[in-house]
Amino acid sequence: MSEGSGGQKLTVMLVPDGGRDTRTLRISYRALRVAAGLLSVVALALTVMAGSWWYLAARAALATDLEQQVELMARDRVRVQALVQRLETIEGQYGAIRSLFGAAETQQPLGLWLPSVTGPQREGGGEGRPVAGPTMPATWPLTERGFVTQGLHEGTERDHPGLDIAVASDSYIRAAGGGTIIDVGEDAVYGRFVVIDHDGGYATLYGHASANLVTLGQVVRERQIIALSGSTGRSTGPHLHFEVLVDGAPVDPLTFVEQPG
Repeated sequence: MSEGSGGQKLTVMLVPDGGRDTRTLRISYRALRVAAGLLSVVALALTVMAGSWWYLAARAALATDLEQQVELMARDRVRVQALVQRLETIEGQYGAIRSLFGAAETQQPLGLWLPSVTGPQREGGGEGRPVAGPTMPATWPLTERGFVTQGLHEGTERDHPGLDIAVASDSYIRAAGGGTIIDVGEDAVYGRFVVIDHDGGYATLYGHASANLVTLGQVVRERQIIALSGSTGRSTGPHLHFEVLVDGAPVDPLTFVEQPG
């Protein structure tokens, strides 16, 4: 180390192996401090760049997941719309068959009301359609008879708040009465389910569906198709779990609806 007019300096002597010539480097402490500062800045910049890369990679992964979820939702929407269009086609074919046998025009074509492909039902409807608005749940919740495998059981170890009706998968589930969809979704017990508020403290629940065809807040008419039967949730086979609730308490559905003969 030496000191001159420029302040203290660091002297580095380089001696080649087996050689006689040597080289001497003199570096001022000021230059060393400047170099150390530059290295710190470079290290900080590299750290910031690494952190930014990690953040961008995480955001990119999240965006990929969201795109996949949107794609799945789009596929489900297409499937539901195709099912609804199929229902409308079947109704038209059934009407054509009835006309071949001379059925009266004033007679109701079907005991159901098909949902709209584009969204909630409009007021009015066609001839023979149920009137819009809330009505008591008085209609069998399927378009076929089915087979009741379990009824209402309360206050027992195996509490069961409604009817289990065995029916083939993808059978039509219909609203037992007119009202508003107050809950629709899926959980571990009921699987895919729909809840309709009929006003006056009356509500109905439809569980274990394979697909729901209505949306939250939608107004439905009596006998409107709201879902397709299935075996989702806690279920041992395809069936409809149907409940009638009065002020939130389950009552025997067979006191409101009658199973077709």
